[in-house]
Amino acid sequence: MNDGISVIGAMNWAAVDLNLLRVFDAMMLELNTTRAGDRVGLSQPAVSSALGRLRHITGDVLFVREGNRMVPTARAEQLAEPIRAALRGIEEALGRIASFEPATARRAFRILGSDYFSTLLMPGLARAVRESAPGITIQMLDYPSSAVARLLSDGAVDVAVDSKSEMPDWVASHRLFRSRMVSIVRRDHPVVAHSGLRPGERIPEDLFCMLPHVLMSMDGSLTGTVDHALKQQGLSRAIAVTVPHFHAVALAVAEAGLIGNLPIHFAERVAPLLDLDIYELPFPPPPVDVMLYWHSRHGPDAAHAWLRDMIGQTLCFPL
Repeated sequence: MNDGISVIGAMNWAAVDLNLLRVFDAMMLELNTTRAGDRVGLSQPAVSSALGRLRHITGDVLFVREGNRMVPTARAEQLAEPIRAALRGIEEALGRIASFEPATARRAFRILGSDYFSTLLMPGLARAVRESAPGITIQMLDYPSSAVARLLSDGAVDVAVDSKSEMPDWVASHRLFRSRMVSIVRRDHPVVAHSGLRPGERIPEDLFCMLPHVLMSMDGSLTGTVDHALKQQGLSRAIAVTVPHFHAVALAVAEAGLIGNLPIHFAERVAPLLDLDIYELPFPPPPVDVMLYWHSRHGPDAAHAWLRDMIGQTLCFPL
């Protein structure tokens, strides 16, 4: 019975170059020739040409079209992990000795993070990268926190910015800053104005529960982090709307007269733009550490170290 290594061994190695393997790995991750080309810096026709060469070498079609995506064959799935492991080994070997010159480098980095982190990170990071490394492309991807370890392991992202959680031993991390939740309300909200509450003060429990809420919920759940504290006091709030992104929370508050909760640094960024006021929650919320995660295999890589340093400088908030 053949495994992936023996299949590779049966190939005509004289016809294989490293770029073909990079294209194959990118196709296994993206299942799309255009996106695979973006990942490895090739045009869509160049990716198609590389796949044609790989099909000739392996004697297998490798990918077949299914609707709008390409689906790997059994042979492609058999080859995927050995080829990815080989590429990682080469990457690690070269990363230990290769220097990195930001001013002349041409490559792409992928960062995982929600709209919260992209709003805080990307404007400043884009400015800094354009000034010091104009050949670098930064791509921000939005996936749930549960996908962080898998995407780092697969090489689908270079780093991830997310709240602190349990990670496998091979995931390296660095704390970027500490955050907490606050409430936001439209500046001219009549009920809040009538209460005499001033921005920055703590919202009374009765007022907090009386106002209709918009909740950031990826899966549409009607409970959030604050509801446990309310329940302990025998209280509950009315959720009028759920949305999957923090920016949508801010827009709903601004346009629909709702109350919402946001991480404080995000709230401070969007409140002046949308005429919102910021208030403290009825109960002191627990602090949340925001972490930068990466695969430990990239530790010695000079390019990754540069990226991590740029992110750390951009997301430098007082603790």
